[in-house]
Amino acid sequence: MDLDVFVSAHRAEWDRLDALLRRRRRLTGPETDELVALYQRTATHLSLIQSSAPDPQLTGRLSQLVARARSVVTGTRRASWRDVTRFLTQQFPAAVYRARHWWVPTALLSTTVAALLGWWIGTHPEVQSTIAAPSELRELTRPGGQYETYYSSNPAASFAAQVWTNNAWAAALCLILGVFLGLPVIWILFQNMLNLGVGFGLMSSAGRLDTFLGLVLPHGLLELTAVFVAAGTGLRLGWTLIDPGPRTRRIALAEEGRAAIGMAVGLALVLFVSGAIEGFVTPSGLPTWARITIGVLAELAFLAYVYVLGGRAVRDGETGDVEAAERSATVPTAA
Repeated sequence: MDLDVFVSAHRAEWDRLDALLRRRRRLTGPETDELVALYQRTATHLSLIQSSAPDPQLTGRLSQLVARARSVVTGTRRASWRDVTRFLTQQFPAAVYRARHWWVPTALLSTTVAALLGWWIGTHPEVQSTIAAPSELRELTRPGGQYETYYSSNPAASFAAQVWTNNAWAAALCLILGVFLGLPVIWILFQNMLNLGVGFGLMSSAGRLDTFLGLVLPHGLLELTAVFVAAGTGLRLGWTLIDPGPRTRRIALAEEGRAAIGMAVGLALVLFVSGAIEGFVTPSGLPTWARITIGVLAELAFLAYVYVLGGRAVRDGETGDVEAAERSATVPTAA
């Protein structure tokens, strides 16, 4: 593209759009139609320049012009309960469903790693000795020891809030840091599995594996699923940089990044539920079978939510991205 020729050919249109946007009085019907047409053409011009002959000064001017025109054409949009309902019933479950080919293998592989670490620690006393002194290990694993009292060490509401904050932050890091080719996500995930494996191994070596599972499963099923979803989505975001598919790398990263941001909000709600279970159900006096049943039901409800609502939304064309009117204007890209 010859940028000078392109600017000369379309400068009058851009100036006319700018003039219409500066009008103090209400536009007439023909002027409104002209503004909409000029806005659409200028958005296309901006996409062409960005993809073929990027010029910072010209791109900045046209970006501001398109943004101003969009606000006039679409009006100021305010969030409503309809947006919240659509997010919870379509966007979020669809985003999780679309990412299932990433987070399901992530969950299976991570669980396997945690189990192997737990077996290795539990069957090798010399490994246990590198974790803590024998007296400290006994204090951790004995009946009424630190593994059990941890869940009732603070008031339930305070403990639930602390757990929710920590887990939500870990999930957000997985989603945000995925853009660095997914490498930080792998490290965060390994740290979580290492902590789980240490507890599994130490409690099993003390003959108290049943107690450990009774404490972890009620909240851990849903909590770990949320972490796996975040990690899988972060890894997919990192892979988008390597292989954006038929989309340009910029467009692919923007689309997947917007979906990931929305998923962070949804997962915070999921982790709020798991935090409430960990704060109020795990340390409760309910029988072990009842506590585990609550955790299993919460996990099954989330999976049904994703695969039923999310699958239906995806089949209807939902991607988890924001609505088309809120995205930057682009031109079609050849596959």
